[in-house]
Amino acid sequence: MRLDKFLCDCSDLTRSQAGKLIRQGEVMVDGILVKQPAFHINEQSLIEFDGVTLTLNQQNRYFMLHKPEGYVCSNEDPDHATVFHLLDEPAMGKLHVVGRLDLDTTGLVLITDDGKWSHRITSPRHECAKTYHVWLADPVSEEAISLFEDGVYLRNETDKTRPAQLEILGECEARLTIHEGKYHQVKRMFAAIGNKVIGLHRERIGALGLDDELAPGEYRELTAEEVAQF
Repeated sequence: MRLDKFLCDCSDLTRSQAGKLIRQGEVMVDGILVKQPAFHINEQSLIEFDGVTLTLNQQNRYFMLHKPEGYVCSNEDPDHATVFHLLDEPAMGKLHVVGRLDLDTTGLVLITDDGKWSHRITSPRHECAKTYHVWLADPVSEEAISLFEDGVYLRNETDKTRPAQLEILGECEARLTIHEGKYHQVKRMFAAIGNKVIGLHRERIGALGLDDELAPGEYRELTAEEVAQF
């Protein structure tokens, strides 16, 4: 199979968009940078694109994990345990995290080997909502609601964040829903209005909420209905 066709099959990219990304050096095959859209791959090829490793023989496995504090959302890390230490599944090297959480952030993490499915969730064009429970060092003002709705400038960013919905739960406690996934976005948004996040927990991705019956460190397979939400 051609590399550009495979990339289209695993994402919502058009053939021309896939070809452009490949020529720009955005895709690796078996750890080697490949810039030829017509490059042929086989069933054993490992294709890395947008931080996700894709394979031809996708197993279409989907999991929900209640991430505890102290775990990183990567397949390997030299300094910390990864969320994959919490799973007991075959061929875990083919699995990847859909939308990472920081080391100290807890809550809902999705894990799959379906690159096209994960791309629909993480791609900015789909604006998939993520909802977080936030604990803050200082009281949250009512003004923050309108500030976040209008968008704020993050440090070293030239564009405002997309409109976000803030619900104040207590003096130093809030629920925030964002529709993009910038690096450390929730922490940086509160920093932009002079506050500091001291606790962060992801409750929901899109319409899918974290299962209340999952204790920190536990996981389960998604149902077909849950998978179909994305």
